[in-house]
Amino acid sequence: MEERHKRVLQSNRSNLVRDLDPSKLYDGLLEKGVFTQDMIDEIQSSGTRRDQARQLVRDLETRGSRAFPLFLQCLTETGQHSLAEILQSGAPSVHLQPVAPTQVVRPAVQPLPLSPPMDVDKQSKYTVPVYPVQKPSTTPSPCELCNSFKLMSYKMDASPCGHCLIINNVEFEPECELNNRSGSNIDCDKLERRFKALNFTVEVKTNLKQRQIKHALSALSKKDHSQCDCCVVIMLSHGTEVSHNRFPGAVYGVDGQHVPVQHITNYLNGQHCPSLQGKPKLFFIQACGGGERDTGFEVSPDEAPPSIRGEDDQTDAIPMSSSSDSLSMSDEPDARATLPTPSDILVSYSTFPGYVSWRDTQSGSWYVETLDRILEENAPTDDLVTMLMMVNNEVSQNSAKGLYKQMPGSFNFLRKLLYFQSQT
Repeated sequence: MEERHKRVLQSNRSNLVRDLDPSKLYDGLLEKGVFTQDMIDEIQSSGTRRDQARQLVRDLETRGSRAFPLFLQCLTETGQHSLAEILQSGAPSVHLQPVAPTQVVRPAVQPLPLSPPMDVDKQSKYTVPVYPVQKPSTTPSPCELCNSFKLMSYKMDASPCGHCLIINNVEFEPECELNNRSGSNIDCDKLERRFKALNFTVEVKTNLKQRQIKHALSALSKKDHSQCDCCVVIMLSHGTEVSHNRFPGAVYGVDGQHVPVQHITNYLNGQHCPSLQGKPKLFFIQACGGGERDTGFEVSPDEAPPSIRGEDDQTDAIPMSSSSDSLSMSDEPDARATLPTPSDILVSYSTFPGYVSWRDTQSGSWYVETLDRILEENAPTDDLVTMLMMVNNEVSQNSAKGLYKQMPGSFNFLRKLLYFQSQT
């Protein structure tokens, strides 16, 4: 497919996913040679109508130059005129040219020359050499492997899509010697608005102690998620580095006691929350991963133009906790009993494990500010992992006080692509 037609499909993907009825198109697309029967079977097996529409559009982009006009033809023939008009208004007029029959040119068959019997020694000069027939390779090329493996998408069309719990710790008890987190309320307000726009039921809890954090997570795990497609947990607090064997880091309650991220994810695993089995569970952690400050390394000016942030930047860093503190005897049996098989889990960290995370007291944290904007601009068209890569790229170009850097990252155990619902 031509790049201009791909761009038209990509810019109208949200409309196509919302309104397209793929079931009416299958016969026409098969008859016109746009898709094979195997491809149509695979699209039909991808899930709901929206999932099938998304997969159909994605596969359509991989077809030949005639795929786009034939797709428009099928839309018109099946009465989906509004979609056809939207696509036509964004693309130059296309005229289908009949395919000329391929002329098969066969080589002329020449009879082999006959020669009289002769001596073996003389015969060798007239012997026709025999060359081995080249057999086609049975090993698929990398491109063929990529085309044969098509990622499916999670079902994300429930209403509401799911529950979103935001824990926002701002004011810490004086005896724990942790600074108050000015600017965190700005982060909280942005994420509350954003996930409501993405059709989540959002619950915000502020200034929780360690015990209260665990209670809130336990209550979330006991909800009935059977009618939902996803669950989101957002932690805004101070953080630290702790011993772990799956997900690094920990977040602090306002009493100075921390909860390991590994334990946070355990509350929503298959054993503790059966109604979320097979559904995506997303964790966004705005907290430091440790106490190191990253000064980065020099690159050419064209590689990463720096963005100098203000003098009000603060960190959410606390020194690394000892192993005896992070894995106490009282927590050890619980951790062993509830280690999850981490399928369908994604943990997005504001910073690389071991390093500080920067927060502007006036505009909020670098990570949340960027995440909110990327979700607003790209959620209708891009999957979550792609958007998090955009966040990584933009945050990495910031500089605190003209010197310090930050690099977000994710631990991704999702099995499918995740597209949020289109914002209304």
